Amino acid sequence: MRVAIIGCKGQVGWELTRRAPMFGYEALAWDRDELDITDAEAVERMLTASGANVVINAAAYTAVDRAEQESEQAFAINRDGPAHLAATCARLDIPLLHISTDYVFDGRKQGPYVEDDPVAPLGVYGQSKWEGEEVVRRLWSRHLILRVSWVFGIEGNNFVKTILRLAREREELRVVADQHGCPTYAGDIADTLLMLAGRIAEIDAKAMWGSDTGWGTYHYCGEPATTWHGFASTIIDKARRYEALSTHRVIAITTADYPTPAARPANSVLDCARLGTAFGIRPGSWQEGLTTMLFALYVS
Repeated sequence: MRVAIIGCKGQVGWELTRRAPMFGYEALAWDRDELDITDAEAVERMLTASGANVVINAAAYTAVDRAEQESEQAFAINRDGPAHLAATCARLDIPLLHISTDYVFDGRKQGPYVEDDPVAPLGVYGQSKWEGEEVVRRLWSRHLILRVSWVFGIEGNNFVKTILRLAREREELRVVADQHGCPTYAGDIADTLLMLAGRIAEIDAKAMWGSDTGWGTYHYCGEPATTWHGFASTIIDKARRYEALSTHRVIAITTADYPTPAARPANSVLDCARLGTAFGIRPGSWQEGLTTMLFALYVS
């Protein structure tokens, strides 16, 4: 099977590209330099010539705070780009797997969010990703939207790398402890998407028979739920196995103590039961993913 991977230099895209051959797939990997998804003609041209059996869109504008000032760019990449991909995939009859985010929710719910909960994004990033979901649903029925959360990985910038950098510089860190969510290792997201790519025929069959476990929207995140403070503390504890760090205290603070341009949901914990019921895919341990990432950063 030939898999077209859009956004191959991002956290998930990089993992998809290197893991696809392990699943027996041929990877066609494109980053923005090769394919700008905001260019409808370029999308049409590249996908038509690709011979791809499935498209996985891992391209996204993910700078949550900067999006408040760069809304036009955020919507171009997170909404218009998926629209171009979905329209072309529909014309070519190619299934589309698309990554979305927990930030489509406002965080006011008590307990984990399920796929059918009402959305209410708090900022430009979340709104642009939600509108990207909507255009994919509207333009192409053979789609899977996978909402993920608090992504970290070997490639690209992320919370883990930021904490490691700060822990080398400062004796104490102050980290928000009243936002709850689920860190998710990019490698686990990639494996999930590649497993789903291999089960396209099964998904088609379910959809044909009217099953609600075929095409549609699913949640995938690491477990268990934690806070940014808990995540940071674990990062530092695990990293001490590899290097001496300056940080000796990780102080819990509130969201109000650390204002940001974009509001974050206080609760963005995702319920992943639907994915397990439909495909037998269960959440991975983010702590195991973190161990894998740190080993790769320090040893590999």
